[in-house]
Formats: sequence, structure tokens, C-alpha cells
Amino acid sequence: MKWLLIEPPTQSDIQASLGAIGIPSSAYLAPILEKEGEDVKIEDAPALDHNLEDVKRVIEDFDPDWVGISAMTTAIGIASRVAEVAKESDRNRKVIMGGAHPTLKPNQTLENSSAVDIVARGEGEETIRDLASSKKLSEIKGITYRENGDIIENEDRDPIMDLDSLPFPAYHLLPMERYEFDGIRYATMMTSRGCPFNCTFCASSRICGKTWRGKSPQRVLEQIKVLREDYNVKEIEILDDTFVLDSERAGKICDLIIEEDLDITWSCSSRVDTLDRSLAEKLKEAGCHTIYMGIESGAQEVLDILKKGITLEKAKKAVNYAKEADINVLGSFILGIPGETREQMEKTIDFAKELGITLAQFTVFTPYPGTEAYENAKENGLLLTEDWSEYTTLNPVIEHGEMDPDEIKNIMRQAYIKFYLRPSFLWNAIKTGRLWSILKKGVKGFL
Repeated sequence: MKWLLIEPPTQSDIQASLGAIGIPSSAYLAPILEKEGEDVKIEDAPALDHNLEDVKRVIEDFDPDWVGISAMTTAIGIASRVAEVAKESDRNRKVIMGGAHPTLKPNQTLENSSAVDIVARGEGEETIRDLASSKKLSEIKGITYRENGDIIENEDRDPIMDLDSLPFPAYHLLPMERYEFDGIRYATMMTSRGCPFNCTFCASSRICGKTWRGKSPQRVLEQIKVLREDYNVKEIEILDDTFVLDSERAGKICDLIIEEDLDITWSCSSRVDTLDRSLAEKLKEAGCHTIYMGIESGAQEVLDILKKGITLEKAKKAVNYAKEADINVLGSFILGIPGETREQMEKTIDFAKELGITLAQFTVFTPYPGTEAYENAKENGLLLTEDWSEYTTLNPVIEHGEMDPDEIKNIMRQAYIKFYLRPSFLWNAIKTGRLWSILKKGVKGFL
């Protein structure tokens, strides 16, 4: 059969600011279908600058039997419109929707869009294989679907433990020349799945499970070599929630990159309590130039509310390890947490400046579906809206208690001004020749 896998035509505010588009999740599913003998096409609308009319034309031209649509929370509205467009030319066409939001809100996804036939929850590789093999829907784990007017939710599917068994993404079906950052051929990749931590605002463990699983170092190297040698990719962003959770594995990946002498630069993420000095030095030697750290707050009592399981002292040490190794640090901070005082928000802004990090990202506390924060807000009637397009991390969507939404947005705006426009920061940016790039990408859309 013919399968069209669609990334909806939408773009996050932060993505628009940074100007980088990653490899779509559909690329991980396409090779599974190809192995089953299916005819597969990927429509990555954001990368191709396609709007809904363009997507409609692609659907009509390809005329697929199945349409698969991926949706994050902010994109669920346009994803539902894509589903409707898919049904317009053929009511018998099957539409399946997956991704973070449908995984966390499967029943609501079906209730809100009659054009969606099936929701695939969690990791999709084995689920889509079962669908392609024409198994009865009642026998397929990890799906929610309609039957005789009722919504049926099958049992969950276990996480895929052997990630090495999965094929590489279907790069040959993607417009690889469209993925770039500052004019450099760019790609994203995942080397691990699952998150064992308990942060109240994060839904990662609800999507891929709490059991952390990583590809072997050799398999990671093979994928990097494919990107570098076959597609001329020179910059990679590793999107794992915590790439260095297993420090021994991370070190071995670095050793292999160094041994192969790959001409590649890359970035990754780390919790502040999983990075030490020796690993930071090895990351740098292997070409890592930036580490993303979720620091979140400059007030310990707020970190405890968020169940981050870290301390301010650990954050300082991790940042220093990275700086000593000459690695940039992008620190992430959250403002507007319910119960957080204005003084605590100011502490967060001051802490970001004190740390001496390269870049800071300030966002508004956003309780995504599936998180503990969302369940608490829903139970206590604190949600200001369930218009998912507002869940951008730039708009307050939850009752704060002490400040109104405009006050919180103003504090976030001030955070960017205070961090990026202080003389010491600007002088350092001028000395390193990075001023324009930082101003263009670090604060675009926030000032």
C-alpha cells in the first residue's frame, strides 16, 4: 500500500527564532514500512515551507491508502486540519496520528477530529509495522481507535529495549539540503530514549517510558558517519533528554568520534548532576561545542517544587566544568511557576547572569498534557485555556496566584533584556565575534 507520512505545516516560536529545523519523527517510521514492502513518501511541510494547500496538493498527487500525521501539542490544531484534508479526496483513506500530544490525549484527539481513525501512542515503530501487516486493530498494542461509534483503547506497548535493532531514519526520503543552521548542513538525531527522572513539567517519561535505553556507541558512530559521508552533514544536534546519563557510554561515543577523526561538530544535553570535568574535556575533544542544561530556577525551593532533584551548587559545578573545557552552555530557565514569587523569579534571572553561561533561554511555565503539573492544574481548576496553540512556553496558560499573565510575560521579556544587553555580555560577544549571531538568534522575538 501507499503511505504518506506528514509533518504538519507549523513552526514553533523558538524554532522560528533559531532558524533550524530537525529531522521529522516520520523519518524513523518510514524504513519500517519500506521493509514491509510499502510505498512510502514523507511530506516535511516545515522544511519545504509548505502550507496547508501545498500539503493538500501532495496528498491528491500521491493518493495514499494511509496518511500518518505527527503532532506536538501546539500543532494539534493544524494536524487535525491535515487529517480533514486527507479525507476530503477519499473518505476511505485511513488516517493515523501519533506524536507527543496524541499519545497523551488519545481519546480527546479522536473526539475532536472525526477525520482521525487511529491514534498511535508512544514509540511507533512496532505499531506501524503491525498496521502495515494488516493485523486486526484489536490485536495491536499501543493504539486507540474507533469501532462502531465507540473509542477503544488497547493496552500499552512496551518500550523498545534494543534500539540498535532499529534502522536509521529514511534520510533518502527527506529534503536533506533543507536542513541547515547558519548555512551549515545540519541534522538532528536521537541516541537514547526514556527518562527516569520526575520533573513535574516534563512529559518525556509518559511518551517513551521511564526506562532509559541507549544505542551502542558503535551504532551511534555508524549513524554519524552516514550523515557526514552520505549527506555532507557537518553539524549535529543530539536531541536525547539526557545524552550523558550514562557517562561511560557517552565517553565511548566520544572516543570513537576522535578515533575516526570525523570532521563534525555537535551539541547535546546534560543534567547538571551527570557531567564531570573529565567527560566535559572528552566531549570537547570529540567536537561538542554546546551543552544544553535544564537549570530551570535560581531558587532552591522552586527546584524542589519542580522535583528537579538538583541543587544550585551542582548547577554551578556543571557549568564550570563545561566552561573550563571551552564548551558553550545554553541554560534553560522557567518563570511563572505557580506559587513562585517575583523575588524568586529575580533570583533566577540573577543566577543565569552569575553562572556566566553562553546563552540563556527563558520560558513561561507550561503544564503540558500528561505531566504532573498539568494534572494538578486541571484538578484544581487553574488552567487558563486548553487552546493548545497557546502552549508555546511563551504564553501563560495557568493561573499563577500572585501575578497576571501580562506581568509574567513582562518579567520574561525583562529577563532577556537583563541577560543579553548587559555590558559584560555584549563586550564578550564583541570580542568573540559572536554579537550579531547572538542578538539575532538568542533574543529574536522576545525583545
